[in-house]
Order: sequence, then structure tokens, then C-alpha cells
Amino acid sequence: MSDLIARVLYLLATLAGALPVSLQRGIAGVIAMLGRLTGSRESRVALRNLELAYPELSADERNALQQAVLRTTAMQLLETLRLWTRPHAKNLRLIREQHGVGLFDAALADGRGLIVCAPHYGNWELLNQWLAARTPISILYRAPESKIGEAFLRLVRAGGPDRVRQVRAEGPAVRQLWKTLKDGGVVGILPDQQPKAGDGEFAPFFGMPALTMTLVSRLAERTGATVLFAYCERIGDGPDFALRIEPAHAAIADADLVRATSALNAGVEHIARRDPAQYQWTYKRFKARPPGTGDTHPYLDLERRR
Repeated sequence: MSDLIARVLYLLATLAGALPVSLQRGIAGVIAMLGRLTGSRESRVALRNLELAYPELSADERNALQQAVLRTTAMQLLETLRLWTRPHAKNLRLIREQHGVGLFDAALADGRGLIVCAPHYGNWELLNQWLAARTPISILYRAPESKIGEAFLRLVRAGGPDRVRQVRAEGPAVRQLWKTLKDGGVVGILPDQQPKAGDGEFAPFFGMPALTMTLVSRLAERTGATVLFAYCERIGDGPDFALRIEPAHAAIADADLVRATSALNAGVEHIARRDPAQYQWTYKRFKARPPGTGDTHPYLDLERRR
């Protein structure tokens, strides 16, 4: 039944994704405007994150950036429906520029394994399709609570037989990813999701301590795999993208996990600062606070308003 419903959702996604790009942009603008006017959860979280990350901005500048973030977030959703329901080869033609591909090819040829860190920036689903077109890849993902949602994700992210292996972010995941890397394979990880308690270290992110996953660093340190950052950055206001691949700092594989996670966050922050509107600021990145400080998380008053 879950698979059947997932296929119905896929059909609806196909219809939404087929809308002209110009209409999608207009819809995204309306969604952003309504989000601000109604004080939606995403709108409030984005503004709070921008207050924390960019304290030097004036209120007017932050409000303008908030509006841009909401518009880009809505556009990213509509783009993704389009990407999920069209042939991957057609989607990949949206990538007009490619930078750093030589780093990727060299890491594959090296044979020590490759960890691709893909922050929530630009459109990471297009990046997934580019990666799957180049090599088989294991992608770590946080499974939705709904079986229908998981069936839908597996349907839309399939890249052909054996091209994309989706690994649930739970108990056996580390062992599966470790084996992939030891065999010289490629692993894709979203590095800026808040991990579960006990699975992370606090490290600075935009000047704030943020609970940060240690998985990337532990895998890199134990396997000797290369670590690269990769993202598909939106170009202008159209449907075009630039693929960018950049090396990670060597400290990302340091045995000192605080130093390693600090290097990881520095890499993500560098990318997010390229165009803050393209980063996922609607996520409660700073909700966990360092123990013993007495700090309450900065979204507490937002939750009380629900």
C-alpha cells in the first residue's frame, strides 16, 4: 500500500514539476510573501537564524534576506519536484558550469574511497543525480517517519540499478559506509544536520556553538578516504546551475573531534556565505546547546507561540 500511495504522489509531483519555470518562480514569490505575512514556522526560524548568524546586519537587511531565503526555499522545492520526475540526463543539462571536477576524478582514481560532503545549499538533489551519473554512490539519509514518505524518496532518488544505494542514518549505517569506503567507493553525506545526542561535538558555526556530526571525521580518519565538498549553486534567477567541488581542510580527518568538526563547519560556512539566500536557514541548526552552560535554545519562544 505504501508503494502504491508513493506512486500516486509521484504522479502529483510530476504535474507540479511540469509547470513552466517562470510560473514556478512566481509561485515561489507568493509562497515567500505569504510565509512572512502569516508568520509561518519557516519564516520565524529563518529570521531567528539570520539574527544569530548575521548580527551585523540591520533589521531591514535581515528582513530582505529573510524574504530571499523563503523565496529560494520555495523555489528549491518546486525545482526538486521537477528534477525528481524528469529523466536525469535532461536535468543534468541544467548544469551550465562545472568547477573542480578534476578533484573528484582524482579521488576516484586514487582508490582510497571518497566522502562527498553536500551541504543544504543550492539544489542538493541535482548534485545527487550528477554524482550517480559519474559513479555508484551510497547516500546517507534520515528516513521520514512515514513509510509512505520513505517509499516516495526511494522511488524518486533511484538512479538506475545499483547506482544509488540509500543508507538509513541509524545503527548499521557506519559499518555500511565504512565498508564502502574501504572498497574504494563513494559516500555522500549531508554534513549540516544536527545529529542525535551523543553522536556529535559542539563546534563553531557562524560564531555560535552548534552540535555537529562526527561521522564524516571518524570515517575519514579511520579509512584515509578523501573528503570533498560539493554543491550545485543556482545561477541567477533561472533554472541554471554551477557545479562546484572543493577540497576539505586536512583537519577534517583529525583525531581530535572538536578540531575536526570545527573544520567541517568552517567548510559549510564558507559555502553558505557565498549566497546566504541559497542556504537552508529554515532548519533549527542551533537548537542543541552545550551542556553545563545553562543556555536555552534560541527557538524556545518560537515554539511557545505555536
